[in-house]
Amino acid sequence: MAHHKEKLPSKICMVCNKPFTWRKKWQQNWRDVKYCSKRCQRNRSSVAHSQS
Repeated sequence: MAHHKEKLPSKICMVCNKPFTWRKKWQQNWRDVKYCSKRCQRNRSSVAHSQS
């Protein structure tokens, strides 16, 4: 079976502004995913303060 990764949905990370694509581990909560990695999730507060 061939994989068609170009057809996967993607989003832009709220912290680093880089695109990231759907992963199977996000299957149940893709609508709620906002960050591309745990690192960005940890650093979300520093970005929120710099935008204010």
